[in-house]
Order: sequence, then structure tokens, then C-alpha cells
Amino acid sequence: MKRVFSSPLAALAAGLCLRLFFVFRLPADSGDTILYEQIASHWLKHHVYAMDVHAQVTPVDLRMPGYPAFLVLIYALSGRTGEGARLWVMLAQVAVDLVTCLVIASLAAMLLLLANEHARPRRVFTAALWLSTLCPFTANYTAVPLTEVFAIFLTAAALLPLCLLVTRARNKAWQRDEKHWVLGNDYWYLAASAAFLIGVCTLFRPETPLLLAAAWLVLGVLLLMQHEVSRWIRTVLVMALICVVPLIPWAARNAVTLHEFQLLAPKNSNLPGELVPYGLMNWEKTWLYRFRDVYVVAWKLNGEAIYLQDIPARAFDTPDEKERVAAILEQYNEDVTLTAEEDAAFAQLARERTARHPLRTYLWLPAARAITLWFTPRIELLPFSGVVFPLAQAWEDDPVDQSVTISLFLLNIAYLALAIAGGIRLGRQSREALAAVALLLAFILIRTAFLTTLETPEPRYVLVCFPVILALAAHAIARSPEIPRPVAG
Repeated sequence: MKRVFSSPLAALAAGLCLRLFFVFRLPADSGDTILYEQIASHWLKHHVYAMDVHAQVTPVDLRMPGYPAFLVLIYALSGRTGEGARLWVMLAQVAVDLVTCLVIASLAAMLLLLANEHARPRRVFTAALWLSTLCPFTANYTAVPLTEVFAIFLTAAALLPLCLLVTRARNKAWQRDEKHWVLGNDYWYLAASAAFLIGVCTLFRPETPLLLAAAWLVLGVLLLMQHEVSRWIRTVLVMALICVVPLIPWAARNAVTLHEFQLLAPKNSNLPGELVPYGLMNWEKTWLYRFRDVYVVAWKLNGEAIYLQDIPARAFDTPDEKERVAAILEQYNEDVTLTAEEDAAFAQLARERTARHPLRTYLWLPAARAITLWFTPRIELLPFSGVVFPLAQAWEDDPVDQSVTISLFLLNIAYLALAIAGGIRLGRQSREALAAVALLLAFILIRTAFLTTLETPEPRYVLVCFPVILALAAHAIARSPEIPRPVAG
């Protein structure tokens, strides 16, 4: 049995079985799935990056082109499009995700070698591989035509050179011509390769440059402590320029077709001329922190009626405020289209609520969003409620549902606890490892802070951080035998 669990092939086989279970028994989709499929179909058939708007094929920039390009490839190879090609899409995602598991395991092993170059990383590699292949939260998204699989893969790949980069900056090896066997090629090669991978990942998820920001922050601290201000500035400029390179074709297409300079997809995913409901979104940010609340207002907007009784009581500070919201919704529900006047009324409510309780808007609710993002059971696309509390009531309503939900809830907590323990253990081993852990922590904190500002805080957006969680968790459960460091002199 020990030989089985020490085999990478056994871990990959188990991971394959788990992913095929999701693909064949629990496939899912979302509103974004339909959008991606429509764009890819038009791209393949009409050679136009477009979607149907009022029954007309209309060029858009609502989504980055990476995932539609992947769909086009699958459509061309399979001879099918849309829903008919989903099985082939999901099977391809299974393959990519299994490769991601190997990358995460390599990241865990590399972190150990950065802590002690004489360590034997086999146990850490194997532990990280098992944790990754059996993680249901990432495996679930192989059965969903969305960008998560590729975003996780490319993020994990970019973390490899980034961790080496900050370590190389920390130990000053770049100041000499020597090349370290663990650190690989020189400083600038690592910076360029990391930036390019981040640029490619940006073609799938537009917020990916947050990883670049985390690297700049940590490198800034390390290099400024060494009085290397000019090197830090050059590093920022070089990495920024290389990150933009994969985005140039997309920016050129937007300039030629849409007559706009657009490197990324629009933040609010709005069509040309479409009203962006800033007032409504600002009002939601004064009370919304749970993902299930987005179904109440945000995802009904301009398509369904919105009912006052469905909105949580925390959205109203006074009876008068509730009456004002009711009056706005009464007008909106007449044609289920938000007007500029109605949006302005929501904006006024948002200003008043924020003025009364600024800490609620700018501190407590973002903190609650962060906690919800990280501690959700992560089953929003599975056929389970996701309701954890109250325990007794949830168990009475559906014991099977509650059993699955609470199990995944506790498993998620276990992953996070192991990652914290692994990060602490790793950081204590050497200053080089501490620099890498600082980078990983900075990435998680910056990305989490960004996600708390979104109008729809979906838990799936945190999955991009799971390569970090899984790699660090492996260090909490695997103790690799080490060769003692050589004693100087």
C-alpha cells in the first residue's frame, strides 16, 4: 500500500477517476458558458469575434479571447460546436488539469529545495500531487466550460519562475556571473518567462496581472533593502513590457474592429451603449457579501423582476429606506429594464448608507466577503444547496445534502489550515524560502482584496490561488529527510 501511495502514476490515476466522475455524472454550465460558446462558434464559422445582440452578429470585447480560442480548437478537431462539443471540451480540460497537478507538485518540491538545496523533495512532491489530484474544488471545474482550468494551470506555471526570481533577488546571486543549480538561469530570464506566462494567462482571466503586482511588491522590498532601486525599476518595466506582448494581437483587434484601445475585457462586461449600473452596484456593496445574494438582484437585472421580499433585511437601515427601494423596484418591474434615473436613485441610497456607516462599506463588508470567498463549501455548480448553518435545520430538511455540504466545508477548512501550517514551517527554514512564501502570501492577499470589490463575489475566483494552498499544504503533511547543510570552514 505504501508503494501505491508513493507512486505519481497512482495519484494521477486517482485524479483521472475523480475528474471523469464529475464529467460524466455532474457536468455543469453557467451563463458565461453560453457566452463563450457563442463567441467561439461565430469565430470559427464567420471569422468574427462576436456574439448575438438583438439577433445580429455583433463584434464584442466582453471576454478575453483565450478560452474562446481553446473552444475553437476543440470545435475544429471534433467537428462539433456549442453544447454538442462539451464532452470533448471537458475531456481536454481533464488533461490540462492533471498537468496542473504535476506543476503544483513541482512547485512544492521547488519550495523545499529553495529552503534547503540538500533536501530530498520526493515526499513533498508526492504529497502535493495527491492533494492536487484529489482536490474536489479544482477537479469539479474540469466538468464546467469556464476559464478556471486554464487560469489555475497558467498561474501555477508562472509561480515557478516567480518564486525563483524573488529568491535570486534575495540571495544576491544575480550580482555575480555564477548560476545556481536550483535557481537556474539568470535573474532576467526568470523575470521574462514569468511575465510572459502572466501575459498568456491574462488572455483567459483579465485580473491575472495582480500576480505581477504581488511580485513587484516583494521584489521592491527585497531590492530596496539592498539599495538596488534602479534594478527594481528596470525589473518592473521589463516585466510589464513582456506581459503586454501576448496581449498585442487582442489590443490590435479591438483597435481595428471596435475603434478602441482595450488591452483587457471591460470590467463591467457591458455592451457598447449599454448602461453600466454603477449606482445599483454601489448600493449592493453596502449590504451584499454572500454569493447567493447575487441571485436576488444582480443576476436578475434587466431580465427578471426583482422583488423586495427577496432582499435581505440588512439592505435597509430604516423603514423609509425600504419604502424608497420598493418604489424604485416598482418602476423597474414594469419593463424589467433599469433606467438612468432608477440607477441614480440607488446611487443616492448608497451614498446615504455609506455616510451613516462608512466602516460597514469599506471595512466590515469587504472582510465578510473575504471570509465568505475563502470558507464557502465551493459547491455553487453542484446539485447541492451549500447551506451549512443552521446545522439542525439543514439536516432536518435534507440530511444527504447537508452531509455533502458540511463535508466539503470542513475539507476546505482543512486545506487552508494545512497551507497555513506548511507556509509557517517552510518560512522558518531559510530566508530564501521566506521570500518565496512572502510572494505567495502577497498574491493571495492582493487577489482577495481585489475580489472583495467585485459586485458579484463568486467563490470560484479564489480557485486561482489554490496552487499556492495545495503546494504549501504538502509541506505540513510531508516530512522529507534532509541531508545536513555543509558547515562552512
